Amino acid sequence: MPPLRIFLVHFGLLLQRFSLGITHAADEGASSDKSFDTELLRAVKLELWQRGLPCEGCEEGDLAAHTVALERGWRRPILGIRGGYCASSGGSPGDCAPKAPDLDILKSSLGPRFAAAIDKNIADHKLDCAESCEKFYCGPAGPNPPYAVNGTLPKVTSHSMGEVPPEDFASAFRFPLDLIKVTKEPLFGRDECARVVKGAEAENVHLNEYVSGKYKLGGDWMENLPNTLTWFNGALRDKIFPTLAAHFPEVISGPEVLRAHSVAMLKYNSSHPRTDVHVDNGIIALTLALSPSDNYQGGGTFFEHMGEEPLPMDAGHATFRPGSVRHGGHPVTSGERYIIGAFILIEDKVEHVRRLNNQGRAARQQGRTTEAREFFEWGLQVNPTCVTCMKNLGEVHMALGQEQQAEQMFAKALEATPRDVDAMYNLGGSLKALGRTKEAIEVYQRAAQVKNQDDWELWYNLGVALGDEQRFAEEARAYERALQINPGHPESNTNLAIARATQGDLAGALPAFQKAVELEPTNGKSLINLARCLKGLGQDAEAQGTIARYNALF
Repeated sequence: MPPLRIFLVHFGLLLQRFSLGITHAADEGASSDKSFDTELLRAVKLELWQRGLPCEGCEEGDLAAHTVALERGWRRPILGIRGGYCASSGGSPGDCAPKAPDLDILKSSLGPRFAAAIDKNIADHKLDCAESCEKFYCGPAGPNPPYAVNGTLPKVTSHSMGEVPPEDFASAFRFPLDLIKVTKEPLFGRDECARVVKGAEAENVHLNEYVSGKYKLGGDWMENLPNTLTWFNGALRDKIFPTLAAHFPEVISGPEVLRAHSVAMLKYNSSHPRTDVHVDNGIIALTLALSPSDNYQGGGTFFEHMGEEPLPMDAGHATFRPGSVRHGGHPVTSGERYIIGAFILIEDKVEHVRRLNNQGRAARQQGRTTEAREFFEWGLQVNPTCVTCMKNLGEVHMALGQEQQAEQMFAKALEATPRDVDAMYNLGGSLKALGRTKEAIEVYQRAAQVKNQDDWELWYNLGVALGDEQRFAEEARAYERALQINPGHPESNTNLAIARATQGDLAGALPAFQKAVELEPTNGKSLINLARCLKGLGQDAEAQGTIARYNALF
């Protein structure tokens, strides 16, 4: 079985005062104030119901009275999330409202090693914030902030991030976790965005590339683009930081505590089309579109739990979200799409869950697997709903030969986030290792049905499992799909050839055997397989020549 996937880390609440101008995805396109008020009343009633709050003396359609009742009692915890993750897992009323971790109690119960890890988180956070201020703007909003002091917010469409709250500061947010926010009006004009792109190209942003997951990305880090950085720092001061502080008051006390941690300008085109599905390495992340949508075909950011359709975002618009939301990019098929991506830290808040995961990944990369397991277990102690912790812990269990524990972790992660393809992939691997091949096939096939899925490793693993069940025609089709994505994978070529040969199709097997030898000329098994296929096709001279190549090598 191929090695387990390394998770990428690039690293909710209905706002309590509904007069602030937040709209929900269902509100977009409302034709009148009346329809807007109807949707808003429904949302207010949901919040009241979740908290078990009566609206004494309220008329059925009285929005103002229901809003006043909610403003009086919104701090009351949610009693249960109907259909939510913890409710579906048998949680009792009250369990669905995450509780803030008491680190002092955890230090006492988990011991000095945990305490040292927490101290390292604090030190690393302080260092990261200081380094951020060396490159990016740190301080209050500019002298002419775009939003009035009275609390009026820029208009956005808000989308739920699903049933699981952000992995850090989970207790600060409330269901329905509508924390993915897309601007309804551009933060920057088209002409300004065009000037930014032109200036960055003058700094050769379009000539650079780097690898992220399975894909090559065009672009560069913002600190390598000094003129563009000057513009971006002004944008942080005057628009981006004030916008973030306005929309995430649960965790951001003001623009002055925000720190731009990692910022890049990225260029997508047909040769650098997209990113993997991933989470981001910061409590808040943003994407700022710089290219007009008519400049390219395809593209756009989608969120795994919402399906495969990207959220529309034209030049100058932005998406703000918690960093732990899984998302990816649709492939750009033609034209060019520029964006700025940034991960944001909060100076007065340490993300202990994210940083414990980072410490665990570092330990694993250094071969300290047992120690890595400890970090991921600690992350779950701080936040029991941390799906990233569950998947990382499952990977470590697999590395330690603890397949049963791994299967339990991956299944738990998938229960929390049912569309998580990485969780499906690794659950399939753990089931296969436990000899539960039929179940592994079902999980792999479920992952393969995802529209935006182009993971050759998944198709390869599905083919192996189908072959073990002697479903050779399906096996061959799985390898064919893997090779459409990654034609240079030797094992997929070899296994495709064997699957075809097993069905009596030696002529169909021959090109795949030849390709496997072309990719790995010194692989003895591939040479023997090719020789046998040639012999079976009556091509004795070619078979003898292949055997001679084998004998010369071995």
